[in-house]
Amino acid sequence: MTTAAGERARPVESLAACTSALVSAYDVVMLDLDGVVYVGEGAVPHAPEILRALRDDARLAYITNNASRTPAAVAARLVGIGIDADASDVVTSAQAVSRLVAERVPHRATVLLIGGEGLHDALLERGLVVTASAADGPAAVVQGFSPRLDWRQLAEGAYAIGAGIPWFASNADLSVPTPRGLAPGNGAFVAALAAATGARPLVAGKPEPALFDETLLRVGGSRPIVVGDRLDTDIEGANRVGADSLCVLTGVSDIADVAAAPPMLRPTYVGPDLRALTEPQPAVEREEAWQVCGGIRARVTDDRIELAGAPDDARYADATCALRATLAACWAADGDVADLTGAAALVERFVR
Repeated sequence: MTTAAGERARPVESLAACTSALVSAYDVVMLDLDGVVYVGEGAVPHAPEILRALRDDARLAYITNNASRTPAAVAARLVGIGIDADASDVVTSAQAVSRLVAERVPHRATVLLIGGEGLHDALLERGLVVTASAADGPAAVVQGFSPRLDWRQLAEGAYAIGAGIPWFASNADLSVPTPRGLAPGNGAFVAALAAATGARPLVAGKPEPALFDETLLRVGGSRPIVVGDRLDTDIEGANRVGADSLCVLTGVSDIADVAAAPPMLRPTYVGPDLRALTEPQPAVEREEAWQVCGGIRARVTDDRIELAGAPDDARYADATCALRATLAACWAADGDVADLTGAAALVERFVR
């Protein structure tokens, strides 16, 4: 995965199939956190037990665009919700951007930090000297999220960037989820500096390749699958580096988003939640106007999805088949489907 990103990019035209448990086809599982493993302070349903069971089947890597926490702090949070993890299982955008910086500035160079503890520690790990002042002649500006970021830090960054110093950012997420709703993320503060200076940073976090490459360097493996809930970070990022992906519907992107996604934002597989890793992904076949998966049939009729063949008893495998048939029908119609409520309700009914 370390060749140029443009050479690795692989759009998804149709869903792939897997006849055995999905995880068995891969040797490392790259898991997004918020919306996949936890939401707020609690675990996503089924996530702890599934991840505990998978720990012996594949390497599990927890990857995050949030550069504010250290890997040890992230691992402690995972342990707190019942997931076996330690710092070596966690890879952050702070670690990825620190490698980018270290590869481009002299050893022991001074860099201007705009961010928090996670980014500070990652820069020190690379042998870099951290400063908070543009007057110290930094070789680079490195920006990551911190809830304690203030105007003074942004101003120091603007002074350095305005003088032509290279600028790096851990990620460009415009928002971060909080218990009260969405709050400004690192991308919002990056945008503020971009507006002030007219410059643009080199970004490490998803959907850029650096975080995926950093994960393989730290965790190992050669056949990764990326598991995420956001099409524009997790899934697009996987497609940019030519990795397979699983989109779970426990976070940001819902069935309508996936149905309307262009090929570069489409997942290789889809599932209601992390249980999809332990299940097969049955093939979808076309039968006249219908897309058929596991006996469940879907087609687009008058801009809405029509489903047939769904049994009355609720089973997880039926939810997967309904999802796969629905998406195949929508993608065959170029995503131009106005009404997905029936399919969404059916999937909800089957997920327990």
